Amino acid sequence: MSNSALPQDNPTHLTDSSASKTRKKTRNKILIGTLAVCIGVIGLGGAGLAYRQTTRYKVSDAMEVNLKELTNTQYPANTSGLSKKFRRYNDRTLTVVKRDDTHVDFVLEPNNDHTAKIVIKNIDLELLTPKVPEWTKNDEGLEVIAFTDREWNRQQVSFPADSEHIEISGGDGFEKENLYQVALANNCINGGLWEVILTTQEDGNKAMYYQGWFDFPLGIYKQVFEKINNISYWKYWRRMEHWQDPSGTVVKTDLLRNVIDEQEVQADFPLDEKIIASGEQVRKVRTVLANNLQTWGDFYSGEHEIQFGSFVPPGYYNTDKPWGNEFWRIGQFDKAVLRNIDPVGVDETLQELELTFTDTKTNEQNKLFISGVNIKDLPQLPVENYNNGLYMPLGIGIPPFYQDYEELKANHPDKSPYFSVLLDSKGGWIDHHKVALDGVVMHRDQDDPELLHLYFLSYERMTLIAHFKVDIKSLY
Repeated sequence: MSNSALPQDNPTHLTDSSASKTRKKTRNKILIGTLAVCIGVIGLGGAGLAYRQTTRYKVSDAMEVNLKELTNTQYPANTSGLSKKFRRYNDRTLTVVKRDDTHVDFVLEPNNDHTAKIVIKNIDLELLTPKVPEWTKNDEGLEVIAFTDREWNRQQVSFPADSEHIEISGGDGFEKENLYQVALANNCINGGLWEVILTTQEDGNKAMYYQGWFDFPLGIYKQVFEKINNISYWKYWRRMEHWQDPSGTVVKTDLLRNVIDEQEVQADFPLDEKIIASGEQVRKVRTVLANNLQTWGDFYSGEHEIQFGSFVPPGYYNTDKPWGNEFWRIGQFDKAVLRNIDPVGVDETLQELELTFTDTKTNEQNKLFISGVNIKDLPQLPVENYNNGLYMPLGIGIPPFYQDYEELKANHPDKSPYFSVLLDSKGGWIDHHKVALDGVVMHRDQDDPELLHLYFLSYERMTLIAHFKVDIKSLY
């Protein structure tokens, strides 16, 4: 072998070897750099989690919270009946004071001499925090829907001024003498967005003189959620604090009740009947963004553009952000089935109504279940007073939209046999919020106890969108 053939004398070989070493060093630098970035990201993630734990979810015995008081200019679409004294007793602060693991005081303190201090005392947060029925916990789909609709439906509880839970002191005397009712609302949006409302009476009608929106402490919310549900908050925190659409989740209704018997019943849906309004539907007419709606059929004809003012954080209506509808999902009414049922968890025979609709875009058959109701105990009312009937959201194990606190204490939502869900042909959950169907109203006819009146409530209960007349004589 000649000297020129020796490796140490081959300039090309020497160049390749050097390049190889250079590439190796470069790779090592890249690996080290990547590792450093990963460690940094992990560190930032850990720091972010620590920040979240110590700030967003902090807990102390007394927590002053962010309280917003909007002006008429800031909230032009306010649908409440306003008092002559509206905004004359403003400029307050709100502190949430822990009593024990599940009870708190809400302390409204004035920043002026004429406004009273009002304390909402010893409130059981177990009744105002999403808690699902035990019988839903064996099925993930039921649990998801129960939690979702519990948080994303309004729950407003009220206290008369003379309630043991209300304490009034100081001020110029107006509130001591004229406070009629205090209300707390867990708004139907992101977890932690609450509201406090003070009303008086004027000309025989309830009139709101104070309204404040506040951020309920998420640390307390988390603690109560975990205690009453016996699960980690982190399993559902994103669903509670941010909307995550569970559409398509299979709802196994047979796990909620056992059917005793059933029969198809006569049910009329007169599309040419004039739209009626009472109660909050009268106040909310300004938030229905549509023209020339005259009859129920106008909601489903496809000939009208129908939108609603959106309900947005911190919890008010914004007509500049319209909310649409999917009324075609219930576009054609087909039939009604009435059942006697044995609800799970309740030793009582109750009733269920199933309404079948044809989707006018896809021809799919969708079904609305209204279950766990004692139909024979529903009040007999004239149609114009429908708002005094059973007035309920859609969901599983949920309270009414509006309820007296004493009634809530006597009727825990997680023990309720009531459920109402809109399902597709495969039994999958349909997002009724997107459909713009928020709830139902039911009462028996004023003169004929064997006739049931059923109404559909639109998005945010702004209008009725249907009125059914159902023959229930088979129950008698």
